[in-house]
Amino acid sequence: MTVTTPPPPRTTTVPTASPLPRDRDADAARWDQLTEAVREAGQYTTQAEAERVTRIVLSALGGHVTGDERVALAQSLPREAARVIASQIPATHPLTAREFVDSVAVRIEGATPATARWDVSSVLSVLANWVGTPLTTRLLAQLPPGYALLFGRADLAPTA
Repeated sequence: MTVTTPPPPRTTTVPTASPLPRDRDADAARWDQLTEAVREAGQYTTQAEAERVTRIVLSALGGHVTGDERVALAQSLPREAARVIASQIPATHPLTAREFVDSVAVRIEGATPATARWDVSSVLSVLANWVGTPLTTRLLAQLPPGYALLFGRADLAPTA
C-alpha cells in the first residue's frame, strides 16, 4: 500500500495595495489641501473655482521662475501643481508685478485688474505659506521688484 499525501492546499495571495496608488491618493489629498487653502484665502464659493484660479496663477508663475528655484518649487508642491509649473516655457523677459497681474487678468474670464490682483494674491500668499520662507525668499530674489506684496509679504525698499 502506497500512502500519498495530498498536495498542500492552494493559497491565493491577495495583492496588497501598491505604494503608487497610496502615493497618488496622498498627492491628490495634498492638491485638495492646497486648493482648499486658496479657496479660503480668496473666499471663493466653490472648490472648482479655487482650482481654476490656482491653475491659472501657477501657470503664469511657471514661466517666470527658472533654474534651481523652479525645480525646488515643483518638488515642494503636489504633483498636479508641479506639472502646471513645470509645463510652462520660460518667459523671454520678466514681467513687472503689474504686468504679471494683467497677464493673469486676460486668462480669467470677466476679470479686471483688481480681481486678478485678488486672485494672484490669494494663490501666491498660500503658495508662500506652503513652500516656506527660505524658498519664497529665493523666488522673490529671482522676480522683479513688486512681487513681494503678491506673496503676502511687505515690499520694503532698500535704504540708501
